[in-house]
Amino acid sequence: MSLNANDRSIAGFTMAGHALVHWFETSIPILLVVWLAEFDVSVALVGVVVALGYAPFGIGALPGGILADRYGTKRLIVGCLAGMSLAFVVIAAAAYADSIYAIAVGLVLWGVAASVYHPAGLSLISTGVDERGTVFAWHGIAGNAGIALGPLAAATMLVFLDWQYVAALLAVPGLLAAAYGLRAEFDPAAAVDDDVDAGPEEALSPADLVANSRALFASAFAVVFAIVTVEGLFYRGTLTFLPEILNGTPALEALSVAPTLERYDVDPEFYVYAGLLVVGMAGQYAGGKLTDRVAPARGMAVIFVVLAALALSFVPVASVGLVAIVAYCAVLGFFLFAIQPFYQNAVAVYTPADARGLSYGYTYLGEFGLGAASIAIGGFVLDGFSTGAFFALLAAFALAGAALSAGLLVGLDRVFARSGADVAANPDD
Repeated sequence: MSLNANDRSIAGFTMAGHALVHWFETSIPILLVVWLAEFDVSVALVGVVVALGYAPFGIGALPGGILADRYGTKRLIVGCLAGMSLAFVVIAAAAYADSIYAIAVGLVLWGVAASVYHPAGLSLISTGVDERGTVFAWHGIAGNAGIALGPLAAATMLVFLDWQYVAALLAVPGLLAAAYGLRAEFDPAAAVDDDVDAGPEEALSPADLVANSRALFASAFAVVFAIVTVEGLFYRGTLTFLPEILNGTPALEALSVAPTLERYDVDPEFYVYAGLLVVGMAGQYAGGKLTDRVAPARGMAVIFVVLAALALSFVPVASVGLVAIVAYCAVLGFFLFAIQPFYQNAVAVYTPADARGLSYGYTYLGEFGLGAASIAIGGFVLDGFSTGAFFALLAAFALAGAALSAGLLVGLDRVFARSGADVAANPDD
């Protein structure tokens, strides 16, 4: 079924926003390499500076969801796009202050601005779009495009320009998208019933916020939140450490790249990793289309089992050879991203429309905030144990997600529905 005009307008607006959030996010590590060379500071200090930008990106998702319910999703996404762009202008200006701390200010501003996108963008799709699965698919593809193109654009421009000009140019698409968003017209509540209030509302008092959060976590959303968190643990751990792990495999170590690329420290595993992200676009599309036909719990359970099997098979596959590793990464990339439209749709299925921003705020607190714990855990396992132990840990995360998803399939949501009714009947308990 083709998208109607409202669906197309929301799809274009949110796809631009999603692509640009990850465009900025993945260009930062490229600039980090330059900052280490430009400023007389330690790697540890630069790491802290970059972490100051990434931390609000995950932590701010919850307040971002609250703001989406309060002020409306369109206004918040436009502010996000403008804020991220202006933050990169601040980063560019830091070159003239010759201070790593000025860069830290720009990165913090970026993290705060970027944090509101996911709860606002997904809330808008869930309440405004009739063909939700299809738009979730295209939205995910746009995010993957941003993930792949951000570092590519930054690295390419750095060949010809000083880093401050690169940072300024990276801001231009965000400013253009913000201008487009101001002119975009759509109904943000077109997909909800007329008697459901899904528009902006008065600011929640602390008591109302606690009550709404209690109601959410007394419902099946509590299971969805746990599913998203373990998916975040698998996702972040995989994407953080896979390039380094691939670098240590004999098949890739034996390869070399063209001298001109070697000059910029481009290794063969970069291309395999980039290929994984590109294949992820197909996974996003397939997963999104299937959410219109397959219950989200069933889809998540199946994909988690596949991910667990893939994690356990990495070590034997890596010993086979180059073709096997490339094929493995393609399959992993497909399923790693195919699951995302399912959990995004699960939030829409198991939460009320008038709390959708808050729901997605908690969702991305779990995905980007709690999920980032796998970086610390995975680093400890890789340092103290083995690659096999690391992938066994990832498999355990995936199997936990499969068990939770199966719980929704066998009626755990009905248990929570009774509990939620008790909370609604006794809100002051």
